[in-house]
Amino acid sequence: MGSEKALTVDLFKGFAELTGDRHPIHYDAAYAGKTRFGRPVAHGLLLMAMTAVGATELSARLEAAMVALVSQRSEFLKPAFVGDRLRTSYEVLSNAVTKSGTTARVELMVRVANAQGDTLLEGRHVYLLRCRPA
Repeated sequence: MGSEKALTVDLFKGFAELTGDRHPIHYDAAYAGKTRFGRPVAHGLLLMAMTAVGATELSARLEAAMVALVSQRSEFLKPAFVGDRLRTSYEVLSNAVTKSGTTARVELMVRVANAQGDTLLEGRHVYLLRCRPA
């Protein structure tokens, strides 16, 4: 399970408009050129948003079971830039039925990598899913 997305200037600008995070490091080439990155860098929260299971083809299969995203944490390992093609991947770390027996907590390891195979973000999500009736 995973998804792939190309980063574009329009995506950066749209994310800035949505969140209000208009720091010039994300869209101003002259400003970003003077930073350690040398060019505009993706918003960290943009990368994190790309890891949502809802952003994958699995979303439609889980639609009836999805209750909530319980927690999310991420570590940013390397920057992402306009033009990068990013791929998300997911690994189930644990799943446990809750005391009620009607839901399960599922913990996933999430990763975002670029086309060169560099891991840019690594994190964990915990979802609450409905269990199938016995």
